[in-house]
Amino acid sequence: MSAGGNIAGTDVRRTRGRPRWQNQLRRILASRPASILIYLGIVSAIVASALKGAEAMGYNWQWYRIPRYFYETTEGGIVLGKIPWGLVGTIALSATAFLLATLIGLIVALLRLSDLIVGRWVARGFLEIVRNSPLLVLLYVFYYVFGPIFALDRYSASVLCLAVFHGALISEIFRAGINAVPRGQWEAADAIGMTRWQVYRYIVLPQSVRFMLPPMTGEVVNMIKSSAIVSVIAVAELTTIGRNIISDTYLSFEIWFTIAAVYMVVTLIISTGATLLERRYTVRD
Repeated sequence: MSAGGNIAGTDVRRTRGRPRWQNQLRRILASRPASILIYLGIVSAIVASALKGAEAMGYNWQWYRIPRYFYETTEGGIVLGKIPWGLVGTIALSATAFLLATLIGLIVALLRLSDLIVGRWVARGFLEIVRNSPLLVLLYVFYYVFGPIFALDRYSASVLCLAVFHGALISEIFRAGINAVPRGQWEAADAIGMTRWQVYRYIVLPQSVRFMLPPMTGEVVNMIKSSAIVSVIAVAELTTIGRNIISDTYLSFEIWFTIAAVYMVVTLIISTGATLLERRYTVRD
C-alpha cells in the first residue's frame, strides 16, 4: 500500500470513533473562512480591550488627524504623507538587507556542506555567534563598534546587521533544502562528469526551491518586522516615522494602531503572494 493510502486509512480510523457532529465541527474549524473569522475575532478582541483601557484612562481619541499623515492636499494636487514614505523606507531597507542576507546564507550553507574543514568550522562559528546574539545587541555592535572602524553610516550598519542576522537563519534553510535532494541524484551527476557548480546550478538548487519557498517567505516577513528595530538608531523607516509623529502630536494610541495595521497589511500581502506562487510551482511540478 502507498504512503497516501496509509495516511488516508489512518484518517478514516481516527474519525470513525467520533460522533458525526464532531467531525463536521473539525472540518468547519479547519476551513479557510473559519480561520479568517477566528483571526479577525482575536484581533477585534485585542483592539476592543485596548480601546476600553484607553477609555478608562480618559484618553481623547483624535482619529480625524490620522489621514493627513497618509496624504495631503496641496495646490499642486495630492502628495504622500509621512507614513507612506516611511513604508517605502522600510521596504527598501528590508529588500536590500534580504538580498544581501540571501547571498550570505547561500555562501554559509555551501561552506557547511563543503569538504573544507576550515570552511565548515568558520560557517559553524558564524552561525553559533549570530544565532545566540540578540538582534538589538548586534545592531549596537555594527553601529557603535564597526561603524567608526569601517566608516559605516547608520543606514549601512542597519542593512549589514539585518543581513548578517537573517543570513544565518537563511543558511539553515538553504542547507535543509539542499539536503532534501536525494543522494542518488548527486551520485548520478558525478557519474556523468558534472562539476560541483553544474550539479548545484542544474540539479540541486532548482529542486530545492519548493522546499525552501515556505520558510523563505517567513524570513521575508520576519525581515520586515525586524527592520523596526533600526528605529533605535534613528534610521528613516516606518517605526521611526511613527515615533517622530508621536513626539510632535502625542497621538500614541492612534499612531501605533495605524503603524501596526500597515505592517499587518504588508505582511499579509507578502504571505498571500507567496502562497499563490507556491501553489503554482507545485502544480507545475
